[in-house]
Amino acid sequence: MTAPIGTERSREERFRAMVLPHLDSAFNLARWLTRNPQEAEDIVQEAYLRAFKFFDGFHGEDGRAWLLGIVRNTFYTWYRQNKAQARNTRFEEEIHGAHLEDVADTREHDPEALLIQKDNRRELQLALEGLSVEFREVVVMRELEDLSYKQIAGIVGIPIGTVMSRLGRARKQLAEILAATDRDL
Repeated sequence: MTAPIGTERSREERFRAMVLPHLDSAFNLARWLTRNPQEAEDIVQEAYLRAFKFFDGFHGEDGRAWLLGIVRNTFYTWYRQNKAQARNTRFEEEIHGAHLEDVADTREHDPEALLIQKDNRRELQLALEGLSVEFREVVVMRELEDLSYKQIAGIVGIPIGTVMSRLGRARKQLAEILAATDRDL
């Protein structure tokens, strides 16, 4: 039995309004989890198909957190299916760098400052890549997507205290990785 045309159109409009605006966040999370933009696109596409299929079951108000939960689950399904390949995926600095904060206008900064800023961003990206996926996902959701601890807990399916613990441990590991990088220079 199919839904009446007016009902289906209303469903599509609600989906567009509540879920489609979060495409950039979905891609950002998928890209950081996979470390590969093409695979991230595939995961986001699959996540949006799943989200649309199960949209009638969504009764909340936070479409972003709901969608990011689907992206995360889609990633883990993909990861289990492609574990060996995912372990060997290289980080693509040029692509990731373009999606982080935009580099300030070169007319406003001297070239040396821009080089230092770019180098710092590269070091941070590599350090973030070095984290386990469990730590990387909470850091990305908190620091890059600005989700609350409660939202992250809901997405990941862990208590808020565990979110806080993972963030603390991830930040400590990032600091250790960055300090080791500084010592190597």
